[in-house]
Amino acid sequence: MQDSMKPTFTPLNDSDRWSANFSRNHVVKALETVQDLIVVSLCIGLFCVMVIQLRAMFISLFPPLHFHEVTADILFLLILVELFRLLIIYLQEQRISIGVAVEVAIVSVLREVLVRGILEVHWTQVLATCSFLMALAFLLIVRVWLPPTFKGIDPEKRFSVQHHEKEFESVSLNGH
Repeated sequence: MQDSMKPTFTPLNDSDRWSANFSRNHVVKALETVQDLIVVSLCIGLFCVMVIQLRAMFISLFPPLHFHEVTADILFLLILVELFRLLIIYLQEQRISIGVAVEVAIVSVLREVLVRGILEVHWTQVLATCSFLMALAFLLIVRVWLPPTFKGIDPEKRFSVQHHEKEFESVSLNGH
């Protein structure tokens, strides 16, 4: 009598698995498309900001010339270009480039130091900035030794294939 009360387990047949994977694949592809559209809109907005900044930089070149402001504008424009490059790399490879992100951070910190002036900043902020720049430099060095997981080598995909092969072998051995 107790055996009839136990829930029966029915394995998913191939059509159930296919429909579950099909809907999951559609949802993932739709979300990736929305994410790509967001990144494209960020690229367009960033490009517009670069054009506006370039215009402002050329206007600041008229006399009286303020070298400090022109330098800050040029560095800000370089930061925007690097951010644009970071977004383009993301669209092409669906990943964030560690090297480009660290380079953007380094240029941003150096811009702030140049804009404020190193002599006008408290010594503790200079020390913190130096240690931050050393940490970023360390990241750039360590990045070289990291394995290139995004150039056709996907350990998760390899694990998934191995799992499916084991599942297929167990099904074929059981005769189901």
